[in-house]
This record gives sequence, C-alpha cells and structure tokens, in this order.
Amino acid sequence: MSRARALPAHDLARIAVFAALIAVLGLPGQLLLFGNSVPVTLQTLGVMLAGSLLGPRLGALSVASFLALVAAGLPLLAGGRGGLGVFAGPSVGYLLGWVAGAGVIGWVLRFTGPRYRPVLGFAANVIGGLGVIYAVGIPLQAWITDTSLLVAAGFAAVFLVGDLIKAVIATLVAAGVHRAYPQLSSRPSAALR
Repeated sequence: MSRARALPAHDLARIAVFAALIAVLGLPGQLLLFGNSVPVTLQTLGVMLAGSLLGPRLGALSVASFLALVAAGLPLLAGGRGGLGVFAGPSVGYLLGWVAGAGVIGWVLRFTGPRYRPVLGFAANVIGGLGVIYAVGIPLQAWITDTSLLVAAGFAAVFLVGDLIKAVIATLVAAGVHRAYPQLSSRPSAALR
C-alpha cells in the first residue's frame, strides 16, 4: 500500500489562489439565456487558467477545492449559489466537468515541450475547457431535466461563443504568465504534481 504524500506549502498556496480566482470570476453574476437552466458565467475561464498554469494534478485539485467549498455551503458560484443542492441541479455535470477539464488541459499541455505554445494552449483549452466539460455536462443536464441529449446539446450551444472567447483569453493570459515565469514550462515535474 502506497502512502499519500503531502503537498508542499507552495503548491497548497497555488491551489488556494486558483480556487479563489474561480470564486472571484463568479462575482459578475450569471446569465440564464433562452430558457437554459444552466447559467453562463465567467468561472470557466478560471478553470481553464488553473489547468493551463498549474498542470493536471494541481489544476484539478484547485477546482475540486473550490467545489468542496461550494458543497460546504459557501455561495461562491455565480449568482451567489452554494450548498449541496447545487449538486442536485442541472449544473452538476458542468461543475464536475470543471475538475476533469482542468486536469485534461494540464495533461494536454504536458506535450508542448519546454516552452508554452499558444496554439497548443488554445487547443488544450478547447479540448478540456469545452470538450470535456460539455461531455460531462450535457448528458447530466439531459438526465436531470428529463430532456433528450439533443435538447441539452442545444442548450449547451448557448455557451459555445463565450467559451471560445474564454479559451482565447486563457491562452493569452497563460502565454504571458509562462513568458514572465518560464520555470513553469521548464519544470515539467512540478507541473505534473
């Protein structure tokens, strides 16, 4: 049986900072468009940044930490939502998809080599930040709202343009951060923690 190793303090701090960033991105609020029961928020941008800058493990842990705070009742989701009830609603698949999405973004970026490449960064944000999140969110929204997958996918189409814009923003921010702190890209073992 293997022993779990504790995270160093600097990794815990990074996880906390990105959990806080995701919370702050909920402050502008939410939009419910075209009868969709899942709101449009800026918080997916924080998920993309977590995966892009922290790597697969720490990125996913930062999102999971944020969701643990939400489950504990803190109103950190856009619109001031929080508590276990959120995880019984139509947004649950998207919320769970955030954890997997951040992990996939970080995992894809492992293959960019020693330097962050914006084209691959954008691809990672689209694959993890849209593809993975939608792949988890759409079926669970369909199941919870008792609609077809096609109807739920139609509702998800509302997010597409905004999420692509968030992917571009996350790519540009990550490129700037990686340029300012090249050790983020040159220390692949640290990014994999």
